[in-house]
Amino acid sequence: MSAIDKVKNAAQEAAGKVKEAVGDKTDDRDLQAEGQRDQTAADLKQRGEHVKDAFKG
Repeated sequence: MSAIDKVKNAAQEAAGKVKEAVGDKTDDRDLQAEGQRDQTAADLKQRGEHVKDAFKG
């Protein structure tokens, strides 16, 4: 996994956590769900990159 991909995935995950937290504080279920989706998407991307790395080695 390239360093750029790691940074992008970490940024997406962090943004998702912020959205989820803001959604919790403001009782905005849509924003909360969007944050959770962002975190899930980042996690899936990271897992996909790890699988690609496993097959390269």
